[in-house]
Amino acid sequence: MRHAPELLTQYAQYHRDRRNIATHFVGVPMIVFGFGVLLARFELSFGDLHTTLAWLVFVPTALWYLTRGSLQLGIAVTSTVGSLIWLAHQVSGGSVATWLGWGLGSFFVGWLIQFVGHWYEGKKPAFVDDLIGLLVAPMFLTAEVLFAAGWNKLLLAEVERRAGPTHIRDMAHPA
Repeated sequence: MRHAPELLTQYAQYHRDRRNIATHFVGVPMIVFGFGVLLARFELSFGDLHTTLAWLVFVPTALWYLTRGSLQLGIAVTSTVGSLIWLAHQVSGGSVATWLGWGLGSFFVGWLIQFVGHWYEGKKPAFVDDLIGLLVAPMFLTAEVLFAAGWNKLLLAEVERRAGPTHIRDMAHPA
């Protein structure tokens, strides 16, 4: 089982250009939201319990975040992703066109923004080498917000020691 420091470091190695990180703050929430919208339409019942596929996917995802060795980070990212899934449910119940517009639109525009960020980075997205990167992306962004607020300076220092500092890649002379 990989813990938060290892996961964040591995993800950070693909995300050192600050423009790429900035695009992820827009693209990743859009992708999570869009995925949530698409799954929220599928209602399931287990006796008296009524839920959606979005919440059924959220539960093991939340448990995964909460068991990565940093309970504070796990709670923060679970709350963030849970909020996006809740918002997704708010727009999933309209017409099929509205549902698909919000779901597919957010999902694909989010990915487009991600790919622009990786153009700045000059590297492929992390999930290409390890699909777990799809789960780590919200964790990484949540950690970035927490780091900016002064949380866990030791973890930030360890990630930066192993992945290097953030920078702006010189597009005129890419390395």
